[in-house]
Formats: sequence, C-alpha cells, structure tokens
Amino acid sequence: MTDTNTALHADAARPSRREQILRAAAQLFAERGSRAVGVDDVGAAVGVTGPAIYRHFASKDAMLAEMLLRISERLLEGGTSRVAATGDDPMAQLRTLIAFQVDFALDNPALITVHDRDLGSLSAEEAAQVRRLQRRYVEVWVDVLGRVHPESDAATNRVRAHAVFGLVNSTPHSAGRLPRRRTAALLAAMAEAAATA
Repeated sequence: MTDTNTALHADAARPSRREQILRAAAQLFAERGSRAVGVDDVGAAVGVTGPAIYRHFASKDAMLAEMLLRISERLLEGGTSRVAATGDDPMAQLRTLIAFQVDFALDNPALITVHDRDLGSLSAEEAAQVRRLQRRYVEVWVDVLGRVHPESDAATNRVRAHAVFGLVNSTPHSAGRLPRRRTAALLAAMAEAAATA
C-alpha cells in the first residue's frame, strides 16, 4: 500500500489498525464507489477477515462517516494552525493555505474522490456535521481573502475560495502525469492566480 491518504492517521509513520482499515477503505471506495465495496473487500485489503473489521467499525457506513469527518477536521485544523503560524501578512497566509491545500490534495487523492462521490451516502446528521466543518474551513479562506481583497465582500471571496478548491481538488484526475514537485508548483501558481484575480 502506498503512503497516500495519510490524512486519516494521527501518526502517518505508525498508523493504527483502525487507520489502516480507513486507508484501505478510502482506496477501495475511490476505485469502486462505497456502495460497490463490501466489508470483506476492506478486510482482505488489510489482511484480516471481513468480520474482524467489526471490532473497529459498526458498519461500512461508519467507516465512510469517520473518513469524511476526519478529513474535514484535518483540513480545518491544518488551515487554521497554518494561518496562525504565518504571521500577519495576508499574501503569506494565502500562500500558506494554498500550499496546505495542494499538499493535502496530492497526498490524499482517494479521499478527495470519496468525498466528491460519496458525501451524499452519509446519514443526514453525519453529512451536516461534515458540511459544518467544511464551512468553517471555507471561512478560514474567506477571512484571509478578505485581507488580500479588502474591496471585496465575503460572498465574492467565498467564490474565490471554492474556485481554488475546484482547481486544486481536481488532482485525482491528473495526479502522476508530472513529477509531484512540478505538479505542486503548477497547482500553487494557478491557485494563487485564481485567488488573487
């Protein structure tokens, strides 16, 4: 298994069995869709029987919910902490957010695919939780963009933020066509151009 989709891990170097299961499920869900993957498939991917998965998760839907909640929490925590650590320069904060989003997208392509395709499969309560976290992450961007573009209103800066997400999060469709460093630099430059337009 590759070292992708590590946003699911508290310690990427030493993922717990639960985190290994989530990473395998993310890859399988991205390849086939969550509805086409069984618990036995996930178990086989991590070298356990399907029923052993139930020691860690109540159901396949519980895996999907935890996966999408974790990545939303990681984005919010990561974006917030990076902006706070960057200082007061709005352009430096924007570049930090862009670099964070680019790294997240390149390091977690299956999670982006699963989120795009399977968010609607969550229960209403779980989907609302994910969306609340996502809105808070968007507002981190809107706040920074408001300082970059003091002449723009929040709605305009929200559109800018979503444009950047759309551009950067398209990477599952193009990842691997260029070396990672070149891809990251290209995406960062394009995202900055979109965010500062």
